[in-house]
Amino acid sequence: MPSLQDKVALVTGAGAGIGRAIALALANEGATLAVSDIDAAASQRTASDAAGNRGLAIEADCGDVASIDAMVSRVVRELGHIDIIVNNAGVTRFSYIMDLTEADWDRIHRVNAKGVFFCLQRAARSMIEQKTGGRIINIASISGRGYAGASNAAYAASKGAVIALTKMAAQQLGRYDINVNAICPGVTRTELGQRNAVGRAAARGLTVEELQAEQEAGIPIGRANTPEDIAAMAVFLAGAGARNITGQSYNVDGGLVPS
Repeated sequence: MPSLQDKVALVTGAGAGIGRAIALALANEGATLAVSDIDAAASQRTASDAAGNRGLAIEADCGDVASIDAMVSRVVRELGHIDIIVNNAGVTRFSYIMDLTEADWDRIHRVNAKGVFFCLQRAARSMIEQKTGGRIINIASISGRGYAGASNAAYAASKGAVIALTKMAAQQLGRYDINVNAICPGVTRTELGQRNAVGRAAARGLTVEELQAEQEAGIPIGRANTPEDIAAMAVFLAGAGARNITGQSYNVDGGLVPS
């Protein structure tokens, strides 16, 4: 039997990249999926591709609490409950610290910090009511651990907030048999990463290919992540083998940044 059979999993920001890979991996393990993204068409594509599993596509803005409430309520109403939530939705852009604006800070923290908190809180509320425990998996970043190659300082601060939130939430939700953990991806080849690479390479007078080769040369294992590398860790943290793991933030980065 698939390891997540009869589990309901909500993945935010699942229209592309890491979120899409996580959603498809959870579906391959038997989970019934609720897929949310601010891009309704992208959300629908992921839900439709989820290995034939019953899937629910939701258009949601994970920086807006009313939208988060509507998303969680719809999952519970249509799928019965939530066993797993992966808080993946996030935004960034490449910028030097002295060029960041208040608008940049607010845009990034609105989704990456505030959004993760309220998605976690609303999902946990449902898990507490259903009295069957649950798994909360937050997608942070090695940028939150001081990685010098972070896209910008506001992004790094938002991901540091996710790591701290993960620890606190695990302490306070453990009594309800809710596990809370985070994944900290390193350099990962995604559409968002590719867009950031264009600006980063141009700022240094490099081609994108030269920049990526330089990045990979600094990774001890010698290669960047694919989204599927992050998805594999998410599947583990959602499964029975991680039942006594909580409050942890795991780097998936090829050894780039010490934990």
